[in-house]
Amino acid sequence: MDFMDHIVLWNHAAVEVIDIRKASFTSGQPPLKYRLPASTYLYIVRGSASVLIDDNPYEISGASVFHGGKGTIIQLLQTQEILDYYLIMYRSTLTLPARRNLTALLERSKPFSGTYHFIPLHPLPLYEILDQMYGDWQTRRALEHLHVKALFYQWVHELLHQMQVQEHHPLRADVLDQAVRYMHDSYNKPFTLDTLAGTLGTSPRTLSRLFRMRLQTSPAQYLVQIRMDKARELLLDTEATLHDIAAVVGYPDAYSFGKMFKKHFGNSPVRYKNSVQAASSWRDMPSALSANDIAREGTLRYIDDDNHYQYDLKGASSMFRTAKPSLMLTLLLCFTIVLSACSSGNTGSNAAGNASPSPASSPAATSPATPSPDHTAAEAQTRTISTVKGDIEVPADPQRVVVLYLLGDVLALGIKPVGVSSVNEGAAFENELKDVQKLGSWFEASPEAVLSLDPDLIIVPSEETYNALHDIAPTVLVPYEKMTTAERVSFIGHTLNKENEATSLLNDFNAKVENSKQKLREAEILDSTISIMEGGEERNMLVIMSKQYGRGSQVLYEYLGMKAPEKIQQKIDSKTDVGGESVSFEVISDYSGDYIFRSSYDGMTDLTGDPLWNSIPAVKEGRLMNIDFGLSYYNDIYSLNAQLDYIVNALLAAPRVKK
Repeated sequence: MDFMDHIVLWNHAAVEVIDIRKASFTSGQPPLKYRLPASTYLYIVRGSASVLIDDNPYEISGASVFHGGKGTIIQLLQTQEILDYYLIMYRSTLTLPARRNLTALLERSKPFSGTYHFIPLHPLPLYEILDQMYGDWQTRRALEHLHVKALFYQWVHELLHQMQVQEHHPLRADVLDQAVRYMHDSYNKPFTLDTLAGTLGTSPRTLSRLFRMRLQTSPAQYLVQIRMDKARELLLDTEATLHDIAAVVGYPDAYSFGKMFKKHFGNSPVRYKNSVQAASSWRDMPSALSANDIAREGTLRYIDDDNHYQYDLKGASSMFRTAKPSLMLTLLLCFTIVLSACSSGNTGSNAAGNASPSPASSPAATSPATPSPDHTAAEAQTRTISTVKGDIEVPADPQRVVVLYLLGDVLALGIKPVGVSSVNEGAAFENELKDVQKLGSWFEASPEAVLSLDPDLIIVPSEETYNALHDIAPTVLVPYEKMTTAERVSFIGHTLNKENEATSLLNDFNAKVENSKQKLREAEILDSTISIMEGGEERNMLVIMSKQYGRGSQVLYEYLGMKAPEKIQQKIDSKTDVGGESVSFEVISDYSGDYIFRSSYDGMTDLTGDPLWNSIPAVKEGRLMNIDFGLSYYNDIYSLNAQLDYIVNALLAAPRVKK
């Protein structure tokens, strides 16, 4: 076959797709004989069989392509398994330009009427295009049939391309190369490892082994990398919505996409884009693109490299603060001034903002006038509390509470919410909240979903979530990053009219802490050093260097009062915002305590065979303990209780440090 002749003629061909059929031929079925009514491509997806094409025998197995002109006779004789195949029937004519030699070329090459057989080394691209063509053809709509025509040209191009490459490089296709090519071409389509491996004629285990051995990753991680690279490009270079980007890169919704993006880049899509745009506006940074030439972004790609203290980038440093207040804040300030002026003119009312009213005080006691019974009953159903957003009227006995992030605090106080932000797998309260409506990531919860729940109280952890939801129902902002656990639990208890329950919770927890310290002291563990680590990718480990980072750090370093190795303890005592640092395996022993807790999650790096890791005394002597990422992620009172139990039991069960 002269491929250049075929390419020239296809470039001048006007094609009409007549029909696309999908069928199967099974073992024991009588031989099938068929005379082609038009030029036809027979694409065999899988299976094996004996085939006659105009009496020429072929033994086929796996993906194969046959072409025949009008009148060609195809016979399927026998098969040992199900043979799945497509038929593409088409009619072609040439649009003859001034070049008179095209007619002679057509007669010599016969690309539309000749018979030939081809075994593609990369069957997946051909299959994907053909499967979409068949789906569009079944709609029987004119617009979709126009799309079929466009796809048919793409299919022929892919076929000729592979035929030309294999003519020059007739080597057997590499399975890994095929898989990688397919992922790059079809990253936005749903497929499983089983279907990918089956189409390539290999097993999922073999394919996974090839990825691990030659690319040092898994098929799933490789696909995520492709999707995230494309998502980052669309996020920074277009104004597409998260929903649109999610659809383009293969995620079912913006929530799933945002969750994966944050795991990969360490920040939500919106905040990531804002931070890059802020960097590009600096005087010495002419563009976001130039940043890639200066430093690698996102060097820490652990499963949620940040905990709650790392989400709110704005405000963490004066570099991120804008000098000009937002329009919403300005309007809110003006509205407050107007209300204050109106309030000051009413001599029968309390002066706004003098003090927080007592939860037990009756609203009627603050007014000199005696209200009607109906009015008193209505007021008894609400309370006014002081918050960082001013005085807010909340239900006296809230029944439909929506809470973001601070789920365990609300649950521990005896309130089961009607809606919560997404719950990490393995969280202490996962089972208790399994039937509760999930609203998406706590930092980007859907206002529409919240509104549909008809809440009477909303509890949020950030300015962003407050601004997004406060028009729906009474919304209380809890600035948890500026509060101790006792302050936070007490405030939420006051908000929910559960002050007594909050006091009992804190007393019980403090008593458990003292009891736990006594157990560890008696076991001669309390004075040992503790390290908390996460990751292991690229022979680097994230080492926790804060009491407020999650991963069990608050329980270990704050409540139990245990110390870290000197290099870590210096950072903890300095109270910097460092949180955690990536440490190379070459020096990881300097950061390793007598006991090590490693945050664990599905897909984390297996270090059992790493010589440097296994040379660490705590690892070698069995004092390495895993702590589930979901359990150790949250710092609410419910989770702290569960973490305390787990950590103390793990320490007591571990081998003692050799004196």
